[in-house]
Amino acid sequence: MKKHNFSAGPSILPQEVLRKSAEAVIELDNSGLSLLEISHRSKAFVDIMENARSLALELLGLQGQGYKALFLQGGASMQFVMVALNLLEKRAGYLNTGTWADNAIKEARIFDDVYEVASSKEANYNYIPKGYEIPEDYDYFHCTSNNTIFGTQMKSFPDSPIPMVCDMSSDIFSRNLDYSKFDLIYAGAQKNMGPAGTTLVVVKEDILGKVSRKIPSILDYKVHISKGSMFNTPPVFPIYVSMLTMEWLKKMGGISAIEKINDQKARLIYSEIDLNPLFEGFTVKEDRSTMNATFNLVNDNLKETFDTMLKEADISGLNGHRSVGGYRASMYNALPLDSVKALVEVMSELETKA
Repeated sequence: MKKHNFSAGPSILPQEVLRKSAEAVIELDNSGLSLLEISHRSKAFVDIMENARSLALELLGLQGQGYKALFLQGGASMQFVMVALNLLEKRAGYLNTGTWADNAIKEARIFDDVYEVASSKEANYNYIPKGYEIPEDYDYFHCTSNNTIFGTQMKSFPDSPIPMVCDMSSDIFSRNLDYSKFDLIYAGAQKNMGPAGTTLVVVKEDILGKVSRKIPSILDYKVHISKGSMFNTPPVFPIYVSMLTMEWLKKMGGISAIEKINDQKARLIYSEIDLNPLFEGFTVKEDRSTMNATFNLVNDNLKETFDTMLKEADISGLNGHRSVGGYRASMYNALPLDSVKALVEVMSELETKA
């Protein structure tokens, strides 16, 4: 029996994507070869790469607007370095809203001056700062759209006077936004797009080539663009699965369709958290993430009982991050509404037992 998978990442994938990718590992499209055996220079994989890159731009509504999509390696953590290497000449502004945003700041400071335009670190990142100003003379502004660990999400984005960079690792493709507001978007695949091993980068070409430093080829966005995202041997399997996931999303109606389902899931879980006296949410209500709901038991004496009930209901991956404790329900695109209903039923049942 398939468990209800609330893992924060690597996370749940659509069932049809798992089936198709499993078949391709045995044999890709009647080729007599496994997906894992084909050359990355073969027409079969070049077509996969081109389709994946095209789908990413199509789903984000960025085709024909000067953007390029890349599938790279090293995770979002590598992008902390690449963004600074490629864009930071004198000074950059960062919004500090969580652990990964904080890590991005630390990496960028290796190369030059970085200023925190605002931070919620003093409150253990339980809210998104607002009302900050972005200096016009900086090289770029960096933000993190969704904070997986703490369960906060930016509900709106500033009209930045300088190039805006966004780490969307945990909510890419989950909601309608004006993605043309961003000059560079990056996202690790392992939460909303595919398995661990590749990172999507969508970058507007005209922001590149403006720093004076020499950039190692493997870390230069312009090099990866010129080589069609295949400067080095790409991670074939994660890119293929990401392509299948984007095809699945397109088939079901794209971002607009999945956003409605994601909103349903979020309303359901947060309603139970607010109405059930045994639970309390971690983040302030206006900044609650639709992807990661963080909450705690009011009475820790009920933890053993609740954990046993979760296990009996085949609910997996609900433990909160050590920075927050408690529980975290990660509700990425592929998580069915029925899984959230199953979790809410357990939470409600606990109230009757307490």
